Amino acid sequence: MTTAVLSILAALSALLTVRAEYCGPRRRVYLFKPLTVVLVILVALQTKNAAPGPYKILIVAGLLFSLAGDVFLMLPRDRFVAGLVSFLVAHLFYVAAFASDGGLALSAWAGAALAAYGALMLKLLWPRLGSLRAPVAVYVAVILLMAWLALSRWADAGPAGGGSAAAGALLFAASDSLLAWNKFRGSFRAAQALVLGTYFAAQWLIALST
Repeated sequence: MTTAVLSILAALSALLTVRAEYCGPRRRVYLFKPLTVVLVILVALQTKNAAPGPYKILIVAGLLFSLAGDVFLMLPRDRFVAGLVSFLVAHLFYVAAFASDGGLALSAWAGAALAAYGALMLKLLWPRLGSLRAPVAVYVAVILLMAWLALSRWADAGPAGGGSAAAGALLFAASDSLLAWNKFRGSFRAAQALVLGTYFAAQWLIALST
C-alpha cells in the first residue's frame, strides 16, 4: 500500500479509537488504538529514507516502544508506570534519531522556551504526583530534550522531513501534557479526543520524517 492509503487508514482507525473511548464498547479501543500505531509504523517503513544513517531504524524502534506503551496504558489494570517506561524508551530512540545527523547546533531559544514550559508543568503537577515525582520528572526532561533536538535539527540543517519531525515532537509534548493534566490535576470531557488526536498526529508526522 502507498503512504497516502496507509495514512488514510490510520486516520480512520484513530477516529474509531476516539469514538470508542466515548461511546464504547471498550474492546474497540483495544482493537483500533494499537491498529492505528501499527498503520503509522507501516507509513514509516513505506516512506523513502530521507535521512542518512540509522535514522529510519531508530524512528521505527521508537514507534514499536510507543505501541507497547499504548497497550500498557489501555489495559484494565493500572499499568501507568510500565506505559511511562515504554514511552520513555521510545523518546530515547527519537532522541538518538534526531541527534544521528551529527554536528547539530542546538537552538538556545528553543531550549530555554522548552525548559521554562517543563518547569511550569512540573510545578503545577508536583503536589499531585506523590511517589511518581521522580519518574515523571525524568520523563518530562527526556521528552523536552527530544523536542529540542527535533527543533534544532530542523532549524540547523533543514533536512528532508525535519519540519515534520519537529511538528511531531511538539505535538507529542502537547499530548503528554494533556494526558498528565487529565490524570493528575482533574479530568475533563474533551481529554481523550485532545490527547489521542495530538498523539496520533505526532506519531504520524514523526513517521513521515523518515
